[in-house]
Amino acid sequence: MRVIIAEDETLLRRGLHLLLEEGGLQVVAVTPDATTLEEAVDRCRPDLVITDIRMPPTHTDEGLQAALRIRRKHAEIAVVVLSQHVQRRYANELLASPHGKVGYLLKQRIADVDTFLGDLRQVVAGGTALDPDVVAVMVARARLSDRAVRSLTPRQQQVLALMAEGRSNARIAAELFLTEKAVVQHTSRIYDALNLPVDSDSHRRVLAVMRYLSGS
Repeated sequence: MRVIIAEDETLLRRGLHLLLEEGGLQVVAVTPDATTLEEAVDRCRPDLVITDIRMPPTHTDEGLQAALRIRRKHAEIAVVVLSQHVQRRYANELLASPHGKVGYLLKQRIADVDTFLGDLRQVVAGGTALDPDVVAVMVARARLSDRAVRSLTPRQQQVLALMAEGRSNARIAAELFLTEKAVVQHTSRIYDALNLPVDSDSHRRVLAVMRYLSGS
């Protein structure tokens, strides 16, 4: 897996580089700002971009805007943004992509190295990886604004929330003390309730998550 890192803080940038290399990923470029990030993407065509949201010169949302431009130009490239805080608007902008391959993780979660690396692989494989704190912020709005989501049973909403975090059926089953067969049945009913088209399970999974968290 070929990765580009964009992070303006030197210590975190170097730490991420080392962590990814030790985890078996190939870091093909490391950049300190959004402009050089986009140049590196055009030059290297990575599988994954990991970028901070707040980047120079204004330290507002340059990293996020660069990530969105990269997704529009190179839909095959997965993008994971890192942040110190949850911003629902940022999550909404990322989730507007209909094809998955996006993640929004809080920087403090990087300390759980195995989970972090697993989240990155999940995104590159076509899924989503959303920090549980991001999901919690998004869930309240989705439940209020989408009638189909409100029609789901409490258990189905639990399953969908864990899907939003990028959890596999096996992980969902373990966390909710269910069988994998029961999780599959729940996900099938979720797809029906949200009127999602018949497609590959991975694609419908992404669509369900987008519907749940965008509240649209």
